[in-house]
Amino acid sequence: MSTIIPLTDVRNAGHPTAMDAFVREAADAAGPAPELPVDTLGRHLHDLRISVTDRCNFRCVYCMPKDVYGRDFPFLPHADLLSFEEIARIAGIFLRQGVRKIRLTGGEPLLRRNLERLVEMLASLGDVDLTLTTNGALLARKARALRDAGLRRVTVSLDALDDPTFRAMNDVDFPVQRVLEGIDAAQAAGLAPIKINAVIKRGLNEHAIVPLARHFRGSGHIVRFIEYMDVGHTNGWRMEHVVSAAEIVAAIAREFPLEPAEPNYTGEVAERWRYRDNGEEIGVIASVTQAFCRDCTRARLSTEGRIYTCLFASAGYDLRALLRENYSDDQIGNAIAAIWRRRADRYSALRSADTPRLHKVEMSYIGG
Repeated sequence: MSTIIPLTDVRNAGHPTAMDAFVREAADAAGPAPELPVDTLGRHLHDLRISVTDRCNFRCVYCMPKDVYGRDFPFLPHADLLSFEEIARIAGIFLRQGVRKIRLTGGEPLLRRNLERLVEMLASLGDVDLTLTTNGALLARKARALRDAGLRRVTVSLDALDDPTFRAMNDVDFPVQRVLEGIDAAQAAGLAPIKINAVIKRGLNEHAIVPLARHFRGSGHIVRFIEYMDVGHTNGWRMEHVVSAAEIVAAIAREFPLEPAEPNYTGEVAERWRYRDNGEEIGVIASVTQAFCRDCTRARLSTEGRIYTCLFASAGYDLRALLRENYSDDQIGNAIAAIWRRRADRYSALRSADTPRLHKVEMSYIGG
């Protein structure tokens, strides 16, 4: 098993001073960047994931296990978090660099107080597909306000339908019925189509695959099954815990025949499949068994303002300092463009037996 390293150590270990110096040099360059940035592999910047909190009310065993994220875990103090005004400002700058989709993540984003105010600020920026990923625990009470503020869609994490398995996986004894009520509330509020994300870990919930597919078939919701990923250190990832995308598809196809479907857009991570009898779709994210980085168009903004150009990154670029030191929008845009132009991330194509030992930032810190 790989060594469990506290999140604070991963955040602060060898703070990448060279990367931060690069950010400042790029920000100080004269004039705005003339063209939308393209990385070293020809990928445009299109998606921005914004983590609004590093806290969560679940302790999912594959993400924030209790033995690391206990009562005394040192989460970020509020002063270190980007304010809503800072997030909206930097999101606007990203839109000018080509971003057209923003997803709010966490931790659990609905724990951030008055999140609907941030949604309203982001929705006012213009032509942007504004979405949110949540564990669903607070969704029933928040769905209408989020939709009224301008949120378009939600993705809900739901790893099993049977209550014992679901409670064991969230490890805070939270009932599955309340998440299902949140999904219903989101649908009633118009946050559709709803996507359901299920992380599948061998020995824990592979028996939940077909029941999840069966339950949501005919609902209009899209279930996406995700291979258990080697993100961060705290989940003790091992290859033998992975249920492959091929196994997942085969299990569903035995009951409901499937056929492959074309991607919706360049950079889509999920492999799409359709039921042959009704044309509805499911998705499978082969985050381990297949190289899925080739067309990735995503950047990630951490809770305290660092930009990560890969879900599997070990370090990020500090943009909060530029925000709080009165750099102009053009200067910050120069920095973002320069960061993207030097990007060469293709972790899934390079994964090896040594990768579980690499110092990667935790998924709960930068969102999924």
